[in-house]
Amino acid sequence: MKLIRNILILCFTIGLSMSASAQQRKLVQFSGVIHNADTNVIVPYVTVINLSYNHQTFTANHQGYFSFVAHEGDTIQFSSVGYRSAQLVIPRVPEDKYTAMVNMTAEIKELPMVTPYPWASIDEFNMAFMSLEIADDDIVVAKKNLSPESLAALAAVTPRSAEEIQNFNSMQNHIGLSNKAVNQRMANPLLSPFAWGNLIRQITEGNKSRSKSRY
Repeated sequence: MKLIRNILILCFTIGLSMSASAQQRKLVQFSGVIHNADTNVIVPYVTVINLSYNHQTFTANHQGYFSFVAHEGDTIQFSSVGYRSAQLVIPRVPEDKYTAMVNMTAEIKELPMVTPYPWASIDEFNMAFMSLEIADDDIVVAKKNLSPESLAALAAVTPRSAEEIQNFNSMQNHIGLSNKAVNQRMANPLLSPFAWGNLIRQITEGNKSRSKSRY
């Protein structure tokens, strides 16, 4: 108990001494604008922390401007995403205000690669893996596309090309000419055996009728 009491007394004494020291230092209105050290572009919404006075935190506006009350000798830290942290110590000034142009250096941090998966647990992954339907390879896909059923279905909906229509018309014309020539050969009585038979029969019957008419 005595040790704890001594520690509390020591902490209280240190706090009083720090408070007295802070009260002895002069208060100043610390203001400034924050720029990019390389491009001189304004850096907005920078976090400003007074490390020497209870870590008081302030934020610069969209134009990079800040203003707050601090003490001479306070250490001010400036931090922002994508920039290296910068520190500034408020010097002794004859007036009750101090203005500074703060420059911050851009910093590029490469984060480790993260691959998100759509499964919440290993069990869900195992179930999805077991029910996975493996896609067909190129040979199987080609065989399906060249099957008689697939070709018939494509032929039913695919319009004919100009070359195919021309070939079909030429074939139809050739068939028509061939049939016409066949009909011409069959229509010639000199080439028909039935016509010759009818002619002989008519001549024979005509001779018989003429013989009967004589008697």
